[in-house]
Amino acid sequence: MFQHITVLLEEAVDGLAIKPDGIYVDCTLGGAGHSELIASRLGEGGRLIAFDQDDLALDNARVRLAPYMDKVTLVRSNFRDLEQELRGCDVPMLDGIPQVDGILFDLGVSSPQLDEAERGFSYNHDAPLDMRMDREGDLTAHEIVNTWDERDISRILDRYGEEKFARSIARNIVKAREKAPIEKTGELAELIKLSIPAATRRTGGHPAKRSFQALRIAVNDELGAEEEALEQTIRCLKPGGRASVITFHSLEDRICKQLFAKFVEKCTCPPDFPLCVCGNKGSVKLVNRKPIVPSERELELNPRARSAKLRIAEKL
Repeated sequence: MFQHITVLLEEAVDGLAIKPDGIYVDCTLGGAGHSELIASRLGEGGRLIAFDQDDLALDNARVRLAPYMDKVTLVRSNFRDLEQELRGCDVPMLDGIPQVDGILFDLGVSSPQLDEAERGFSYNHDAPLDMRMDREGDLTAHEIVNTWDERDISRILDRYGEEKFARSIARNIVKAREKAPIEKTGELAELIKLSIPAATRRTGGHPAKRSFQALRIAVNDELGAEEEALEQTIRCLKPGGRASVITFHSLEDRICKQLFAKFVEKCTCPPDFPLCVCGNKGSVKLVNRKPIVPSERELELNPRARSAKLRIAEKL
């Protein structure tokens, strides 16, 4: 059973300003919470295209979205292939680029992926080191931990996990695997714990949290996929179309914030010019200057939402 509490449900879907006859894309189907709400607001002629690379999520969606399947297209793909996949979905085109009315991203890992022990995402369950969102993918956490060199392991722990003790953890991983391969999440979590000073371990949650996040991001190239997909999102939105993007950690949020800023209109004329003559036209406007965060009520129901941030942009 695919049980997942959808984060910022109403806020993210409201941010798309749904038109009953519009075409909308949910790039992160997951538990189908956002998709269900979008589909429920579509009328005759409306359409939802939903992406996921996890077969469990797609199977769940066929059940949960059953009342709306006449207007839903499910796509088994990584959202980094957004533009290419939309070309095969019979949507309107402009200069060879697919055009839709709204695109939503919920970049958090689905709760079932975290909670299914055999997926290897969690330090709370002892399981094989996997962490693939797409079970047909080639790279696993086991390969990184057991074959990458110390410098590369340290680099991803630092960059993707913002782990202060990345070098110490990487050094101890390499030492441990010289004796025997590191096979399980529990073994790795204990190794990370012992690599961090005792005083630090007593604060800030589980000591393996940042390292497991970093490995998951590396295995799935999450940040590269996000950047590519958001670039495509701006191209694929119709004028007046909107993008709603929910992020869960600072690296994801920074990419979203910077990419939206890249496309916002920026006048470079000297401040004393009475009229703009630089001609720098942006292609999006920000709907919310500051990110929308979960309410206290939502946090009571779902503590995993605590780090969530929602940014919304509209195509000009």
